[in-house]
Amino acid sequence: MKVYDRAVVADVLKKGIKQLSLELSEAQVEQLLDYLALLNKWNSVYNLTSVRDPLEMVKLHLLDSLAAVAAFAGAANVLDVGAGGGLPGMVLAISRPDMKVAMIDTVHKKTAFLNQVKAELVLGNVTVYTKKVQELEVKTKFDVITSRAFADLSDFVNWSGHLLAEGGQFIALKGTAPAEERERLPAPWKVQKLEPLQVPGLDAERHLVFIKEETV
Repeated sequence: MKVYDRAVVADVLKKGIKQLSLELSEAQVEQLLDYLALLNKWNSVYNLTSVRDPLEMVKLHLLDSLAAVAAFAGAANVLDVGAGGGLPGMVLAISRPDMKVAMIDTVHKKTAFLNQVKAELVLGNVTVYTKKVQELEVKTKFDVITSRAFADLSDFVNWSGHLLAEGGQFIALKGTAPAEERERLPAPWKVQKLEPLQVPGLDAERHLVFIKEETV
C-alpha cells in the first residue's frame, strides 16, 4: 500500500472535477477522498484493484467514473453490475445523493468493502447485493443499469435485462467499445449512442455505450 497523501490527492481530484465542469460541494469532495482512502487501505488485504498508487487511483478510478456522471442526469434508480470496489457505483452515489444506487457483485469481500464504505460515509442512497445479477429480483426495476469493464455487452444485457424498467437504458463504461461486441447484441437491444469520454490526466480511450430496446 502506497502512502496516501490526502493533500496531493485532493489537489489532483479538484483540478479534474473542475476540468469535467462538475459542481460538487466541498463535502462531496471530502467523501470522494474518504472513499479513496478506504479503497487504498482495504486494497492491501482484499486486492480490490490492481492499481496501487493513490494518485493513479484518482485518475484511473475516481476521475474515470466522474467523467460518466453527466450521462446519468435523468436517472433516479441505478444498478451497477459487477461493482467490484464500487466503480462507478460509489462515485455516482456520492456525486448524486438524490439518486438511488444499488451495487451487485458475487465476491463477498468486495461487497463487504462496499458495505463498509456505505456505513463510514453514511450513504443512505446505497444498496449492496452479494449474488449473481441473473438471480437478483427487485420490487422496483432500475431506469439505468451500468457496468464498468464488466463483461461482453451481450452477456451484460442478457444477465441483467430482467431488472431494467420499461423505457430504461443500459450505460456501459468501456475502453474501446469494439464494433463486433456491439453487433452481437441480441434483439431487441440496440446501441443508441457511443460517446467518447475525456478523462482528465488520462491518455487512453474511454467510451460510454448507451443501449436501449429497439421499438418497432
